[in-house]
Amino acid sequence: MSNLPANDRPRERLTANGAGALADRELLALLLGTGGSTGTGAHELAERLLGRFGSVGAIGTATFAELCALKGVGVAKASGLVAGFELARRATGSGRPMRLDSTADIARLAAPMLRNRSRERLLVVSCDSGSRVLGVDLASEGGADQTLFPVREIIVAVLRRDGRRFALAHNHPGGDPTPSRGWRPRNGVKVRT
Repeated sequence: MSNLPANDRPRERLTANGAGALADRELLALLLGTGGSTGTGAHELAERLLGRFGSVGAIGTATFAELCALKGVGVAKASGLVAGFELARRATGSGRPMRLDSTADIARLAAPMLRNRSRERLLVVSCDSGSRVLGVDLASEGGADQTLFPVREIIVAVLRRDGRRFALAHNHPGGDPTPSRGWRPRNGVKVRT
């Protein structure tokens, strides 16, 4: 990026005009920081990511292994990308503890962590005795059409957060909205009641 004119450098453009003025490629280049070990720059590596995955949303749902498989993206850059997209998903939640009064509340809380995933995930939502959310943990991540239901890990996750109540939610990446036995759909997310 140092060989770009000062007004074309993403960092300087962000400082002068705000993040909204930057293109996807420029935002990715800033997240990447530097290019890959292959001598490519951050801009070129960002272009390569967009070319391979097709969109920022698809990059955000790519697995760590898929990111590492792209030439020039190593463990450090893949870790940074995965962490950045996970923070973005978490940022959609509220700043104060949410109270769960219905399955729709559970679905609203779990949706950002389940939507646009290529694998089925099972989440444990731990709550205090007043049904206020203490935290959300990933209990299981499986394949495209199934995941484990690890009872021990679910209980440990709740106890680790000193939970008194809990809820479970999981997704169906294959797109089949038919609920499994005991699961009901809410806002595109399956919620166990």
